Amino acid sequence: MPESGRRSEARDRLLSTASRLFYTEGIRAVGVDRVMAEADIARGTFYRHFKGKGDLVRAYLEATDQQIRARMAAAGEELADSSAFLQAVAGGIGEELCGAGFRGCPFINAAAEYPERDSVVHQAVLAHRSWFHRTLQDAFQQLGAADPARSADAMVALRDGAMVAGYLSDPQRANDTLVHGVAALLAAG
Repeated sequence: MPESGRRSEARDRLLSTASRLFYTEGIRAVGVDRVMAEADIARGTFYRHFKGKGDLVRAYLEATDQQIRARMAAAGEELADSSAFLQAVAGGIGEELCGAGFRGCPFINAAAEYPERDSVVHQAVLAHRSWFHRTLQDAFQQLGAADPARSADAMVALRDGAMVAGYLSDPQRANDTLVHGVAALLAAG
């Protein structure tokens, strides 16, 4: 953010452009010069908002993370029942992977491009995954699951598999498999 703490239209434009390009074409395939050109932002303005490409990629992942957190928080407020919440999470993921322009999970994609665990990009991916797992684990715990952590592990694995399968093969089948898998987890208790 700019030093004044106010939102900046230029920063928002940079982040929006970078998000679109990074997701559709890959992070390493898109240079900062292209992001600046497509966002119609001067180099000095870019560096007022971001230290470099790594900082921009981190901001892209954090913005994506915040969007997901907001959707899940809204679902959690709307659905008091943990079972309905977990089914809604699976349904939302299924809608995403069946949507136009789906290119896989932005976090899995970023981790594949930045495998170095100490990179800021990989750390942003791990932070998102940790939050997502904790959120699922809390829901399974509220349901009284015998092993909430293991149930959350299984749902994360189902989600990851559905994201990859949804991109590489039939998205509807991946969605159906995810929903079926989560229903089985819920039935197992």
